[in-house]
Amino acid sequence: MTGAITGSGNPLYREVAGWIADDPDPAGVADLSALLARAQDGDPDASAELADRFAGPLTFGTAGLRGPLRAGPNGMNTAVVRRAAAGLAVQLTTAGRAGGIVVIGYDGRHGSRSFAADSAAVLAAAGFDARLLPRLLPTPVLAFAVGHLGAVAGVMVTASHNPPQDNGYKVYAHDGAQIVPPMDAEIEAAIRAVESVRAIELSPGYQTLDESVVDAYVAAVAALVRPDTPRELDVVHTALHGVGAAVVRAVFAAAGFSAPSEVGEQAEPDPDFSTVTFPNPEEPGAMDLALALAGREQADLIIANDPDADRCAVGALFPAAGDRPAGWRMLRGDEVGVLLADWLLRRGVRGTYATTIVSSTMLSAMAARHGVGFAETLTGFKWISRAAPDLVYGYEEALGYAVAPGLVRDKDGISAALLVAELAAGLKADGSSIPRRLAELAAEYGLHATSQLSWRVTDLALIEQAMARLRAEPPERLLGRQVSVTDLAPDNDVMILRFDGGRVVVRPSGTEPKCKAYLELVIPAVAGPGAAAEAPADGVLAGVAAAERQAAGELAALAVEVSQAVGMSEG
Repeated sequence: MTGAITGSGNPLYREVAGWIADDPDPAGVADLSALLARAQDGDPDASAELADRFAGPLTFGTAGLRGPLRAGPNGMNTAVVRRAAAGLAVQLTTAGRAGGIVVIGYDGRHGSRSFAADSAAVLAAAGFDARLLPRLLPTPVLAFAVGHLGAVAGVMVTASHNPPQDNGYKVYAHDGAQIVPPMDAEIEAAIRAVESVRAIELSPGYQTLDESVVDAYVAAVAALVRPDTPRELDVVHTALHGVGAAVVRAVFAAAGFSAPSEVGEQAEPDPDFSTVTFPNPEEPGAMDLALALAGREQADLIIANDPDADRCAVGALFPAAGDRPAGWRMLRGDEVGVLLADWLLRRGVRGTYATTIVSSTMLSAMAARHGVGFAETLTGFKWISRAAPDLVYGYEEALGYAVAPGLVRDKDGISAALLVAELAAGLKADGSSIPRRLAELAAEYGLHATSQLSWRVTDLALIEQAMARLRAEPPERLLGRQVSVTDLAPDNDVMILRFDGGRVVVRPSGTEPKCKAYLELVIPAVAGPGAAAEAPADGVLAGVAAAERQAAGELAALAVEVSQAVGMSEG
């Protein structure tokens, strides 16, 4: 336990006092001053809190910063954001991009608007043409704006689907993609070189953009839908208290679709995400209101976006098959990923199709059969977006899809939502459905059954220990089958365990305090290309249901074995 902080001889005292003297935010100064006074009085909780806040600065992870809203270097606050903007300005200047356009966006989280305005003021003072988006908007609009405006960089203030007490700072390069090394390290080094936050100059000389940039995004996305495809579809949509609802409605209207039925309790931005524990469509309970509304309205489809609308979740009504009762089910990210790829391939979209090492391997089989390029990358859209010069589609299992990389070189939950609606309306017009098409794909390529284990921790050292344990003693067999091990260390903290008919990938999360394992089993459903199209619908669904039952049992057994190998319990 951290002891009392007693006076200027204590290194932590000096660090905290120095931060207080340089912090331009009165609320941050008051917060840290109160904590310091309590710590000096011997309050162990205050001492521990200060030790955590000053354990080190936030570091650039997945394309930027992300952390809890609190004063001190290990949190998101005014001082940290101004340092980040100043560091970005130095990096861009050093890279020969001085004076260029930098576009800044923000979502509806606590502090986002203020952090975005501060960033614009710092960049304007550094001589850049800083342009602030007109209002709180989805991350894909910012990513689009970087290319649309010819910017040298973009900044999005968001923590995506993190808990409400977090915020973040995502940086985009001049090509509209999330930054990658060495740019991230160069920005971080420039941030650390900032000697005083109070010495960072601010200027009101930045521009607040009008709605034309939003209109351009809406028009470009709406144009992705072919004019001759059906539009008859009843959709339920939830924004999960984020900023996606208005832009989704605008895109659907521009593309000729009826307005989705919104989950009213979650339609407007709410930084506290008051109806959900975590604002992530994958989390238990997050979709309960949408599922209930879809049942009441007898909808055809559920679409959900996370709070900054760069991710898209899909729900469909599955018929009874075998001993599985009929009912609504949210699709896994891999299922949506292969559905979108299948739709684009059937439309004749040619180029490279990409996914990550933790996503389903079905996409590679589909690309091979259609004679198009395929690429597999490390986890994250900063890698997917750079997979190939002729990239036409990319996805990751965590509900991220780039259906038009030429427009948005990042995951875009809004354009993905529109194309899901287009393919669902087309299937409906043909007397088919999303569940039927998934069954046909499983019959053709084999059932690629995926699952995920996730271990949330409060002590990040537990993740390090788990990965070290797995490296030291990887399992020799899984499900009774011989395992081959691929370790991507030291460059990447990833372990891949392959065995006949399956694969497990274990890695730490890049955005949350979690260790994750991605499980996949490939099980034959209906043999032979084209067999699904020739079989009766009930027969295809029943055959796939049988494979799903087998997969469920094997995935459950595999989950137990992987948990034992990692040495953690799910939670």
